[in-house]
Amino acid sequence: MDTLSFTDIALIFLLLWLCVLSFLLFRVKSSWRKISQGKNQNLAQVLETILNRQDQTNKNIAKIVHEVNQLGTLTKSSFLKSSLVRYNPFEDTGGDQSFVIALLNGNNSGFIVSSLHSRTGTRVYAKQIVSGKASSYQLSQEEREAVEKAIKG
Repeated sequence: MDTLSFTDIALIFLLLWLCVLSFLLFRVKSSWRKISQGKNQNLAQVLETILNRQDQTNKNIAKIVHEVNQLGTLTKSSFLKSSLVRYNPFEDTGGDQSFVIALLNGNNSGFIVSSLHSRTGTRVYAKQIVSGKASSYQLSQEEREAVEKAIKG
């Protein structure tokens, strides 16, 4: 049995070191292909591409934020809340033929439409609602109920 000489040990060590370095070089080269997307580019070109994409992404994000803000403003002014209350205002008529419809936006402003049905005819009234309250006219119990139901959702 021969003992390993210093040169044999050095060769084994160098062979192992070469394997480790080859493995690391392969990983770096693989990562570089991913970064450069298979194109023959230097580091400056790759970084410039990344910065350009980042600038475009920032512009897209700013545009999306602006559009979301516009939608938020538009949504506040659209009718988001509604309710319907049916009732019988007169003892001598049958059924709940009278009704109140409340249509409100995100600020609880909008209008109500009341239909009052009697034996002699039907009358329709509309009243403006501002911040959950009637702006000019008193609300009946049914109208207040419709507004409260709409506000609660």
